[in-house]
Amino acid sequence: MSFFEKGKLSGDDVHLTPLINDLDTGIWKYNFNTREVKWSTGFYTLLGYQFNEIECDAYTFFEHLLYHGDKPYFFNAINNRIAEDTPPLQLRFLTKKNGYQWFETTIRKLDDEHGSIVYGSLVNINRYKQDDLLSAHNQITNDDAFKTARLGIWEIDPQNINTIALSKQVYDLFDLQNHLKLSVEEFISFFEPPYRPVLQNAINHTVEDSRPFDIELLLRSAKNNMLWLKVKAVPVIDHLGKCTSVKGVIQDIDSEKRKLLKLEQSINLLTDQNRRLQNFAYIVSHNLRSHTGNLQFMVNLFEQTETTEEREEIFSHIKTISDSLDLTIEHINEIVKIQTEITKERKVVELEPMFKNICSALKNNIETINAHVEGDFTQCREISYIPAYMESILQNLLTNSLKYSHPDRQPIIKCYTLTEGKHIYLIFEDNGLGIDLDRYGDKIFGMYKTFHQNTDAKGIGLFITRNQIEALGGSIKVDSTVNVGTKFTIRLV
Repeated sequence: MSFFEKGKLSGDDVHLTPLINDLDTGIWKYNFNTREVKWSTGFYTLLGYQFNEIECDAYTFFEHLLYHGDKPYFFNAINNRIAEDTPPLQLRFLTKKNGYQWFETTIRKLDDEHGSIVYGSLVNINRYKQDDLLSAHNQITNDDAFKTARLGIWEIDPQNINTIALSKQVYDLFDLQNHLKLSVEEFISFFEPPYRPVLQNAINHTVEDSRPFDIELLLRSAKNNMLWLKVKAVPVIDHLGKCTSVKGVIQDIDSEKRKLLKLEQSINLLTDQNRRLQNFAYIVSHNLRSHTGNLQFMVNLFEQTETTEEREEIFSHIKTISDSLDLTIEHINEIVKIQTEITKERKVVELEPMFKNICSALKNNIETINAHVEGDFTQCREISYIPAYMESILQNLLTNSLKYSHPDRQPIIKCYTLTEGKHIYLIFEDNGLGIDLDRYGDKIFGMYKTFHQNTDAKGIGLFITRNQIEALGGSIKVDSTVNVGTKFTIRLV
C-alpha cells in the first residue's frame, strides 16, 4: 500500500486518489519513530473540514480530534501487534459541524525503511451506533433478567442534579415504594456514612470529567437491612464532549461480598495467629533458655564451691531461679490455655454482676488508694462470650488501673460499654500515670514488658488480655498521655 503526504497520495499510486476520495472513507497513518501523522483528503471530508483547515500532526490527531475517553483503547490497539482478523475499533472523533461522532477504524501495522508504521481507514458509523445504543438501553430497561439478577438501573441529568431516575429493581433493593421520588442527596443518604462521600465524588467526577466508575458500597435500606451493592455508571456525552446524562446500574452483590469479607477475615486471623505463634515460640525459647542457662551456671558453681556459707548462698540463688522458672512455665500454660479454650461453648455473660464481683474481690486494693470505680453497662448489659475470658479481661484491666494510679490525685476508673452498628465495645478509662506511647506504643501488649517502676509489675496481664480478646475475633487499642491517664477500647464483637 502507498501512503500520502498531507492529503495527497504520493509516488506511483497518485492515480488512486480520485477512487479513494469518492469513498465515504478516510485513510490515516502514524509513524512511531518520528511521531509523524498523515491522512488522506477523504479524512478531512469525513470530519467536515477543508483541506489544510486543521493541522495534520500528532497533537491535532490525539489531543483535538480523538475523544479523550477513547484514547486508552486506541493507544492499546496501536501499541500491540495487530492480527489480520482483528475487529475494527469504534471511536469518537470531533467533526466540524456535528461535534463528536462515532467512527469505525481498521488498524494495521508494518515495518519498513521509514520505521514502524500503523495505519487504517475511517468510516462514519454514527447513525448505526446511536441506534445500537438506544436499542441496548431499551433492552436493559425492559429485561426481566434484571429482576432475577437483582439488578437495577439509575440515571442522573446534570442539568437537574437534584433528581435521580430509578428503575423498579432499585426501589426493591432500597425497600422503597416505587412511586416515591428521591433526590440525589436522599439516594446517597441510604448508604452507610463512610461510603457517602465516595459515591458523591464518583458522581461529581462523572459529570465534570466524563469518568465512568465502578464501586462497591454498603447500603442500609428503608427496612434497616444491610446490603452490599455494586454501583456502576458511565457518562453520556453530547457532540461537544460534555456530559448530558449519567447512566448506571446497581447490583446486589451481598452474598459474594460477605463470603469474600469472611475469607479475608479468616486469612487475617490466620496471619495474626501465625504471628502470635512465632512470638510465643520466641518467648518460650528466650525465657526458658535464660532460666536454664542461669540454673546450669549456678549448679556448676555450687559443685566447685567447698565452703558451707558459699554453698548456702548459691543454693538460695538456685531456688530463686527455680521459682522464676516455675512462674514462667505457669504463664506459658496460661497462654496455651487461651488457645485450647477457644472451642469452649460461649455463654451469655451479664457484665454488671461480673464487674461488681471483681470489684468486691479487689476491695482492699480499691480502698487502699481511695479509688473511685464506676461501671455503666446500659448500652450492652450482656454478651455471648467465654465467661473465664471476660472475667480475666475485666480483672486485668481493673488491676492495671489500680496498680498504675497517680499518687497526687484520687484515682477515677470508669468501665462502660458502647454499641455502634453491629459492634460492641468495652471501654476502660483512668486518670493514672499514663504511658508514653511514642516510646512504648509498640510494646504495650508484649510479654514481660513493663513501663513503670512498680516492683510487682510482671508484664503479663496485658499480653494475656490481648490474646484472649483476639482469640475470639475482637481487638484492643490504647490511648494514653503521661500524667493524664489511659483509655483501653476493646471491640468485643
